[in-house]
Order: sequence, then structure tokens, then C-alpha cells
Amino acid sequence: MRRQAMSEHAEGSVFGLARTTPWRAWNEVWRYLALPVVWLKFRLNGIPWAPDWHIYGVPIIQKHAQAHIRIGPGLWLRSAVRSNPLAPAHPVVLSARQAESRLTIGRDFAMTGGVLCAEECIEIGDGVTVGANCTIVDTDFHALRGAAPLTRGATAPVVIEDDVFIGMCTLVLKGVRIGQGSVIGAGSVVTRNVPPGVIAAGNPARVVRQLGADGGE
Repeated sequence: MRRQAMSEHAEGSVFGLARTTPWRAWNEVWRYLALPVVWLKFRLNGIPWAPDWHIYGVPIIQKHAQAHIRIGPGLWLRSAVRSNPLAPAHPVVLSARQAESRLTIGRDFAMTGGVLCAEECIEIGDGVTVGANCTIVDTDFHALRGAAPLTRGATAPVVIEDDVFIGMCTLVLKGVRIGQGSVIGAGSVVTRNVPPGVIAAGNPARVVRQLGADGGE
């Protein structure tokens, strides 16, 4: 239902939006104007394009020529500050920095001003929503101590299963699996696995309560 509503909004008349919510009309205008640049950026990085994507602003793509980035249909990315009332602090970053890096995103993924940085592997399922200004990484980037230049840090795959919601300003660290249908509270630091069907929050994130079968408390 949420995805249907988003689609109906995006495909509605710009003139209709201008009468009631003019900022949304401007978002659609700027989205279409930026579309050739965004399309070319994905094309030059070898990332297959889907015609139903909605991308507001120009994301940052850092991809090794031999790395793998694949994204399913129904993508929503918001990089422009005006595209979301939570005001993304920076453009969305899609990073696969090593030859062996893999970043795989399923259907109906939505993210505002966040970072996905894969040195080894980040795998995201279908129907995942990531709130504003979150960071998901599978690497420590560098060792805590070492001679200059800094040595490469440890990595471990990150898996986010279907229908997960991650609240704004959350940090998901290497080696984490978040189970299907779980919710991560805003501002959390996720350092360990989260089971399916729970609410987890805090620093470090811990299970707060179970969710009902319908996703409610």
C-alpha cells in the first residue's frame, strides 16, 4: 500500500501537485531535468537501469570496474535536500570499492541521503526502507593502529532481509544480519544480528519488543 501511494503521487499531474503541495511539484520537475545525468551516471558505471526508478538529485557512485552493483525495480533514492522534509545531509552514496565487492538491492528499496559502502558484500532484500542519513557498511575501512598508509580493516558481509525498516541516522556495521520484517529505531548503532520480526534500538542496538504477525506491536 505504501509503495502504491508513492507511485500514485509520482505519476500524478504536476499541475495537480502544484495546487496543493507545490514543493512536490518542484521535486518532480527537478527529477525529470536531472534524469539524463542520473541515467548516464548509472550507465557509465555499468549498473542496469529500471524505468520505474524515482531518483531525486544525483547520487554519488563509487564503483570499481570489476565490482558488482545490482538494483531491483521500484527504487526510490532522495539525494536532493528539498526532496524530503528530513533534509538529507548529503547525496545517497552507492560504493563498491574493491574488485570483489558486491552490492545487491532488491525490489522497492527506498533511501534518503544515506551511504551503502560494500568492500566485500552488502545484500538487501525486497521492500526495505532506510530513513534519512543512515550509513550501512561492511568494513572497518582501516585498522585502528598501523603504519602510514593505514592498513585495510576487517570486512564481513551485511544482510538486510525483506521488509525491514531502518530509522533515520542509524549506523549498521560489518557482519550484521537484520531479520525479515524488523524495525530499527532511529539513531541506533547495529553491531550484532537482529532476529526477524522485532523492534531493536539503541547503542548498541538491542531487541526492545516483538512485532505482531501483521507488523504491529
